[in-house]
Amino acid sequence: MELLCPAGNLAALKVALNAGADAIYLGLKDDTNARSFAGLNFTPEQLTEARRLTAAAGKKLYLTLNTFPKPGEEQRWYQAVDLAARLKADALIVADISLLDYAHNRYPDLPLHLSVQASATNLGALTLYKDAFNIERVVLPRVLSMKQVRDLAADTPVDLEVFAFGSLCIMAEGRCHLSSYVTGQSPNTGGSCSPAKHVRWQQEGDQSLTRLNEVLIDKASRHEQMGYPVVCKGRFIAEDSDTPDYLLESPTSLNTLSLLPELARAGVVSLKIEGRQRSPAYVEQVTRVWRAAIDTFKRNPEQYQVQADWDRALGKLSEGQITTLGAYERRWQ
Repeated sequence: MELLCPAGNLAALKVALNAGADAIYLGLKDDTNARSFAGLNFTPEQLTEARRLTAAAGKKLYLTLNTFPKPGEEQRWYQAVDLAARLKADALIVADISLLDYAHNRYPDLPLHLSVQASATNLGALTLYKDAFNIERVVLPRVLSMKQVRDLAADTPVDLEVFAFGSLCIMAEGRCHLSSYVTGQSPNTGGSCSPAKHVRWQQEGDQSLTRLNEVLIDKASRHEQMGYPVVCKGRFIAEDSDTPDYLLESPTSLNTLSLLPELARAGVVSLKIEGRQRSPAYVEQVTRVWRAAIDTFKRNPEQYQVQADWDRALGKLSEGQITTLGAYERRWQ
């Protein structure tokens, strides 16, 4: 079972490798990937160095191209595919059908992973992508229950990768319509949710205010921990209440340490850690916990138990310091 970790820069990549990652996923410094934040991601030269470092460590490197080319701007995405092929990336993570077609036809030996942004959740969809583009793996959307993952794993024609840890929100896998409504940009268009240029923090008396493109999305006391400035995790006042509350989604993170045995038994090949926009320190701590958990499980699957210090460490790194099993345990869909 592969431990797949994020890297927003070379520093994060190095600490992830040292902490025990089996593979790294990253993106270029432009809007070809859904984490196009200022100061993050890799130039072609940095990507070359990342390839060298991962190969030297005997680990894998996956390039993420999970946005959708705008009409007339497709060449930038094609060039990214060409670059991945030249560097012999271990896989390209792609969502857009035209890019899958381009990569499959130009570079049939370049492994393709279907991005979570493609939102493929059933056997028919996976079979179609396998037949048409020979994808080797799918990253499953975070909308499936554990039973649905097991059922899909029993018949899938491709390897399965699932999210194991990281932030959750209510977007339809990368297509944050709330961000697009408020700022004009979302991960599948401008490459980022709640672009930093639209975020404004204010102090008003003893309160901290968060605005996104002048829309007030949260207000808290000066010492209260504030969540990531996204619309779905803002606090709002409903018509029948005078108290602001998390009406859409509260700040929380997915944590599937307790599901590790079930995921392994189902045949899931890769556990993905969310967070290319996170700091190297975050990446290192999360990677170390998950490395320890996977190794513990492998040594003695029958005796595996989540250790309290693992949960404590991940809890401190979670949004709102709250973790959940998300859709894996939800009865509603």
